[in-house]
Amino acid sequence: MVEKDLRPFGRDAGRQPVIVAALRTPICRANGQLKRFRAPDLLAPVLTSLVEATGLDPADVDDVVIGNAVGGGGNVARFAALQAGLPISVPGITVDRQCGSGLDAIALAARLVGAGGDPVFLAGGVESISTAPARADRNDDGGLDFYSRARFVPQAFGDPDMGVAAENVARHFGISRERQDSYALESHRRVIESSAAGRFRDEIVPLGTSTSPVTLDDGPKASLKPSLMARFPAAFVPDGTVTAANSCFDADAASAVVVTSLSRARAMGLDDALLVLDCDTAGVDPGLLGIGAAVAAARMLARQGIAADDVDLVEFNEAFASQTLACLDHLGVDPARANRDGGALALGHAYGASGAVLVTRLMAQARDLHANGGRETLGLAMISIAGGMGTAALLKYARL
Repeated sequence: MVEKDLRPFGRDAGRQPVIVAALRTPICRANGQLKRFRAPDLLAPVLTSLVEATGLDPADVDDVVIGNAVGGGGNVARFAALQAGLPISVPGITVDRQCGSGLDAIALAARLVGAGGDPVFLAGGVESISTAPARADRNDDGGLDFYSRARFVPQAFGDPDMGVAAENVARHFGISRERQDSYALESHRRVIESSAAGRFRDEIVPLGTSTSPVTLDDGPKASLKPSLMARFPAAFVPDGTVTAANSCFDADAASAVVVTSLSRARAMGLDDALLVLDCDTAGVDPGLLGIGAAVAAARMLARQGIAADDVDLVEFNEAFASQTLACLDHLGVDPARANRDGGALALGHAYGASGAVLVTRLMAQARDLHANGGRETLGLAMISIAGGMGTAALLKYARL
């Protein structure tokens, strides 16, 4: 790791935004184990557990900032905050940057901390794809025209479906079917190995009843083999390379963190934190939306004067193997260094929650490195976003 002063939020070190706790629910396939949990049902237990883990007085929470992509509106952040037992004095705001919503909610909270006042925020994301409401346009005659997904950009910009966009990325950046299948298979292997080793245990908030709790991610498939991967047909474009096996699946989950200032964290007597050093969101060609994360990350890292190789931990949302490899190639990051415990190809993609899951994973990994003799650790979280965007965040683990 490069030894640099990387604070972007002003010279007042006390106002440095930090993440002091990070948790998530199990990530389960849509219409599976969590199909009866609506978005607040997923999120509220995570918020409650964060307050308990940090010893916060619930009345000291200044705001709840939550990302959500396909919910029914109504401000899920406020709803879940009240369901979690936070006082009525605690407000909530819901952020929609589609797949980037959870990471952008954390970035927004960090920027608000940097503005001063030593606030405390609960920030993250949630998605219940299983219970997402049906959506429809209203026709001129008042009838309803139901649609499966929202329009992300004007039609003049192409507005491709996600799978078609992933195929565009594979072709444009020369990502072969063999590389995609191999990477996806490795993601499943890593998740299975990490789960068996208990590396997810401390970050997961169980859901359900005491007699029938949901405690584990249910996505990874031990049965996947190279020969089986090769049998999957192209899923989105005839004769394409993007298949159901090298693409993520929809999932239900919530993940959130506690964001405050360095001075407030020290006053709370906490032991460690992720310092939020910088954040960036970039716009790219909507037809190649999968590359957005790399463009945002490259700009942010250049601003900080560091190379991607100087980053110790990289967490990228694996919506598709093609876009993951294209982004890592663009940054010059060896895929073997990214997503050390596997990613969304095996865990699933819970849209608005996925960006926050990246940060939760970085917190767990950084703590693990430190416990095994590591020092201050740089982490990079990044996610590509529908409509041709990408968000990235640079974090540093430190003892307080």
